[in-house]
Amino acid sequence: MPKENIYSVITRQLDLPAKSIKNTIELLEGGATIPFISRYRKEATGSLNEVSIGEIDAAWKSYKELIKRKEFVLETIKEQGKLTPNLEKQIENCWDSILLEDIYLPYKKKRKTRATKARDRGLEPLANEIWQQKVTDVYRSAKQFLSKEVKTVDDALAGARDIIAERINENNQARGAVRRIYERTATMISKVVVKKKAEAEKYTDYFKYEEAAKKIPGHRFLAVLRGEKEGFLRVKLGVDKEEVQQKLGRIIIENETKGSCRKQLQLAIEDAFDRLLSSSIETEFRNLYKEKADEEAISVFVENLKQL
Repeated sequence: MPKENIYSVITRQLDLPAKSIKNTIELLEGGATIPFISRYRKEATGSLNEVSIGEIDAAWKSYKELIKRKEFVLETIKEQGKLTPNLEKQIENCWDSILLEDIYLPYKKKRKTRATKARDRGLEPLANEIWQQKVTDVYRSAKQFLSKEVKTVDDALAGARDIIAERINENNQARGAVRRIYERTATMISKVVVKKKAEAEKYTDYFKYEEAAKKIPGHRFLAVLRGEKEGFLRVKLGVDKEEVQQKLGRIIIENETKGSCRKQLQLAIEDAFDRLLSSSIETEFRNLYKEKADEEAISVFVENLKQL
C-alpha cells in the first residue's frame, strides 16, 4: 500500500501539516533520531517540537503494523476463497485496528466452539431458518433435525441458538453498538475477595467501589488493577444488560417477527452478550483505559521531573 495513504491518515489524526509529516517520516526512515530532527531539521519539519515528532513516529510505526495485519487478513481470506471485491475494498480502506479485527472475526480459524459442535450435528439449516426469520413455528421446524446426536427439540433449538449467538458476536454492527454503550455508560466495579480481606488493607477504598469508567482518574484505575492482579479485588466493567439486549434486538430482529421465532432470537442475543460479546468488548476497554492511565502517569512523572 502506498506510503501516501498513511501520510494522509496521520495528517488527519494529528492535525499537523501534511508536508511536515511527510518530511518527518522520511527523516525517521533515514535513521535520524527525534532529538536530532527537532534541533537540526526545523526547515524540513516546520519547526515541530520533540513531542509532535514523537507522535508522528508512534503513529507511523502503528500504521505500518496495521498494514502488515491487513496484508495477512487479505491473504488468509483469499486462501479460504471468500475474498470478494467489496470485502477487499473494505479491508484496504480500514485504518482502525479494532474495526479490522471485527471484519476479520468471521474468517478467523476457530477452536472447537459450541457453534461448531452444533454445525457438526447438522443444525446450521435450522439456525438459518430462525436467523432469516421466515419460520413461524420453530418447534415444528426443529423436529426435522432430531437424530442420534440431537435427541430433543430443545437440544436442536439450543444448538441453533449457539450458531446464531456466534453470528451476532461476529456482526460488525452489533459489536459497534455494544462498544458505543460501553464507551458511554461502562462502570468500573470492584469488590474485595472476602477470604483475603484482612490482607488487603491498602485497598480498602475499593472493597465496594463503583465509578463511571470514562471519568476515573488514571491513578485510581491503575490502583484497582493492581488490587486485582494481587488477588485482593474482583473487578469488572459493567453496563446495563437490558439496554444492550434492546439495542441488539433492534439490529437483529425484524419488527414483524413474532412468536417462537422472536423468542429464540431474544435468547440467542442474551447468550451472545453474556458468553461472547461482553468479555471481548470489556477486554478492549480495559486495555484502552489502561493505556490512557499509563500515559497520564508518564505525563505526571515528566512534569515532576521538569520541576526538579
